[in-house]
Amino acid sequence: MKKLFSLFLLVLSALIFVGCSSDSSSDGEGDGANDAGEDNKKVEIFSWWTGAGEEDGLLALIDLFKEKHPEVEVDNAAISGGAGTNAKAVLATRMQGDDPPSTFQVHGGDELNEGWVAADKMQPLNDFFEEQGWMDKFPQDLIDMVSKDGNIYSVPVNIHRGNVMFYNMDIFEEHGIEIPTTFDEFFAAADKLQEAGVTPLALGDKEAWTATQLFENILLGVLEPEDYTALFNGEIPFDDEGVVEAAEIFKKTLDYVNEDHASRNWQDASQLVGNGEAAMINMGDWAKGYFSNDLNLETNEDFGYFPNPETVGEFVIITDTFGLPKGIDNEEETKEFLAVLGSVEGQDVFNPLKGSIPARLDADPSKYDQYGKDTMEDFSEAKLVPTLAHGSAAPEGFLTKVNQAVNIFVTQRDVDTFIDTLKKAASDL
Repeated sequence: MKKLFSLFLLVLSALIFVGCSSDSSSDGEGDGANDAGEDNKKVEIFSWWTGAGEEDGLLALIDLFKEKHPEVEVDNAAISGGAGTNAKAVLATRMQGDDPPSTFQVHGGDELNEGWVAADKMQPLNDFFEEQGWMDKFPQDLIDMVSKDGNIYSVPVNIHRGNVMFYNMDIFEEHGIEIPTTFDEFFAAADKLQEAGVTPLALGDKEAWTATQLFENILLGVLEPEDYTALFNGEIPFDDEGVVEAAEIFKKTLDYVNEDHASRNWQDASQLVGNGEAAMINMGDWAKGYFSNDLNLETNEDFGYFPNPETVGEFVIITDTFGLPKGIDNEEETKEFLAVLGSVEGQDVFNPLKGSIPARLDADPSKYDQYGKDTMEDFSEAKLVPTLAHGSAAPEGFLTKVNQAVNIFVTQRDVDTFIDTLKKAASDL
């Protein structure tokens, strides 16, 4: 009995020792503290990249991050629908409720600066940029687009060009169409194609931004960069003769689009060009990713590209960026993701799949096809202007009213009413 009792005391003492050791470690220095730290090693990446090409690029970027930081869990919180409008609505609710994601997709320019920065929801990244050695790796104009009052607020991951016309090369060859560089040449080509029974220009404005993008490119072609920028800075009125001329050209352009444009989104409209039912489409170069990845078309064999008429040497810039919201618990892990996103390796993994080009100036051109190489060269040489349709050139309130005005104009084609609506909306600038 004494032996059994002694054995019982020995076991009981061991259990008490283990219990005490476990308690002491959970107070800060032992395994319990590590477990608590592991719970925080998570990054939520919020975006609207769920479509062809863009999702592939995002997943490749996430895989690269996981390879470099296997200890950090990644929550891909992408939300589909509405070309980003659904995601932006969810984001607004979360930000207003002080429940920000770790980092989120936002266009550089006013969408970032007059939206989340002005609302005091973002942390400056000046020191982070300096630590990463990035100050001379991005063009200064681009850094300015993600800055407000001297502070940098997000990391650009890509560059899209908004003033691109993609075309079906077989259709152009069959009908003897030369690449148009002026509005007159464009309309001459459109007449020839229409007479041959081919839809000259594909449009899918089920979501209004596609028609707004078409209008902004015509506006740039008429006004040229200096006056285009001055328009959104409030230095030129919206009833200026150049804006009226652009509206008239926009009206004429709409005579050449597919009849079912209102029921199509941009992918559906791009498919018309891909399968030979339409000759051209004005679309950002995410369409290039769609042509290549979804439709399996070859660049400069099945489809070609050229700047919108009258915009050679000009570059409507659309940049997707990610920043550091205030109030998140995992700043260090989020910065680790931003560091990968802003690296040469990260940008060269993401952009070839997305159909965009890197935001960095020192990326590897060999990773990109001829379209990418041409666009990278143009980006380094062209005059850059911000996009209206994607939130860089003007505040969201103004853009919403423009989209509504464009949507009505596409149906009614009333230039006077359109101009009057734009002029009234300009109060939001």
